[in-house]
Amino acid sequence: MIRRDEVYRIGRIGKPHGVKGEMTFQFDDDVFDRVESDYLFIEIDGILVPFFISEYRFRSNETALVTFEDIVSEEQAKELTGCDVYFPNQELDGDEDEISWAELIGYRIVDANSNDVVGTIDCIDDTTINTLFELSQTDGTELLVPASPEIITNIDVEQRIITMNIPEGLLNL
Repeated sequence: MIRRDEVYRIGRIGKPHGVKGEMTFQFDDDVFDRVESDYLFIEIDGILVPFFISEYRFRSNETALVTFEDIVSEEQAKELTGCDVYFPNQELDGDEDEISWAELIGYRIVDANSNDVVGTIDCIDDTTINTLFELSQTDGTELLVPASPEIITNIDVEQRIITMNIPEGLLNL
């Protein structure tokens, strides 16, 4: 069984498109432009289920039409409407120069000054000009840290750790 830390969310299944199982797929991550994968995981009732891609084609920068093996009717496609779609971490090429925000969910943040783990990235808020990492700390509290490239000193894709030179006093806010 696949664990949640082995995948990251890339989008959501939309409505069926036609009657032969094709459906819309709204994606938040450009992983399809960078990495080829034969399968994706779809969350159904809290369980990550692998689906093999028969074909897909882009409709826009945020939408594709996708057909999965064994999904051959509009009724089957309707059952997946609204389900979240996940990409397997093992299919990523490990190039930190092309890593997306969505891939960073689950990474641990380490303060370069103290070598202490600050927290784990739960969410990334990129709705404003200043992107923020939303962290959960070991004591259960939440913390916002700027996701500025100027303070990121290292990204270890293998260990899923981001080392940051966090400004003094930021962790005490």
